[in-house]
Amino acid sequence: QVQLVESGGGLVQAGGSLRLSCAASGRTFSSYAMGWFRQAPGKEREFVAAISRSGGSTYYASSVKGRFTISRDNAKNTVYLQMNSLKPEDTAVYYCATEAPYGLGLGRANREYEYDYWGQGTQVTVSS
Repeated sequence: QVQLVESGGGLVQAGGSLRLSCAASGRTFSSYAMGWFRQAPGKEREFVAAISRSGGSTYYASSVKGRFTISRDNAKNTVYLQMNSLKPEDTAVYYCATEAPYGLGLGRANREYEYDYWGQGTQVTVSS
């Protein structure tokens, strides 16, 4: 059974930083690309960032590029999302997900259907 557990969310002022973590178990972590998505109140879940199996390739939504950094530690089965220069519009529940086995593992997947397991989410609130 694959499990993904996010942590690190919280309340932060605009301009501040947070680092989210996602601990994975139940699957050979290094064999799968990983992604982060977010869902703001009243909105659909949207892609944030993805990282390849090795961590050598990353991909970002335009709204976060230059402010967020996705990384992974395959020895710890953990993927991270470093969020800097946070804005109120970054307020959302953040989810990590593991790419489906049919994926290429290149860290380019940005659609929900390309991921098969999801964490429970962690709330990030950015105050103005």
